[in-house]
Amino acid sequence: MEIISSLQNPKIKQIQRLQEKASERKKNNLTLVEGRKEIELALKANVPIQSAFFCQELIRPADFEPILSKIAKNKVFQVTKQVFERIAYRENSFGIVLVVEPPCYTLENLHLSENPLLVVLENVEKPGNLGAILRTADAAGLDAVVVCNPQTDLLNPNVVRSSLGCIFTTQVVTCTNEEALAFLKKRNIQILATALTASLPYTQIDFRKPTALVMGTEATGLSDFWLQSATQNIIIPMRGEIDSMNVSVATAVVVFEALRQRNK
Repeated sequence: MEIISSLQNPKIKQIQRLQEKASERKKNNLTLVEGRKEIELALKANVPIQSAFFCQELIRPADFEPILSKIAKNKVFQVTKQVFERIAYRENSFGIVLVVEPPCYTLENLHLSENPLLVVLENVEKPGNLGAILRTADAAGLDAVVVCNPQTDLLNPNVVRSSLGCIFTTQVVTCTNEEALAFLKKRNIQILATALTASLPYTQIDFRKPTALVMGTEATGLSDFWLQSATQNIIIPMRGEIDSMNVSVATAVVVFEALRQRNK
């Protein structure tokens, strides 16, 4: 196998563009995957793999062979340590970088259960928060995560990393507020909007019916669009000096209350 040693190699330059430019990721519907768990979940989800790059010096054969045996040989490329350090976007990497085409869902092709539980995010800004919410979605077995008017790129490698690969295990859709609202109303899904001004604590809500939990940003919360369109606005009571939690933590708190009720 030829070893890629030049940073000017077209394949290496493509990876660098995918690292740096959201427009490149969006145009090609490609993202980068690193880390053992992330790679395992991508392979388990059977996402199309454009190419795989590995550094022999950084991986153990026991780790290397089972993974790359699942990828077509003409898509696997060996690189030098110097090159790998430039294409890896995280420290202590597993020694393999995949270029993959993530699943593409729309509201029209979402598969929902008979009693769906969804999370709707408005104007999510930070890849780390989105990734953490996707981990919660996977842990809770949510039907889907609907991202309205996103301020971050879903294909950002940091979303893949912070989700530990759960972006491949959860149905994730991007759309406008208006499209999401029409979708939920058409399916008679109750809309619960989290708000600091809400009067009803989340523990007093019946989550046992089809439900969408709508979360806003930490900086500004939800817009009036959702606060006025919701079936009910709800609040997580705060007992300390601060008035809110990180959005990913707040999402997990309410989601697992919903599961508690549904599992009675």
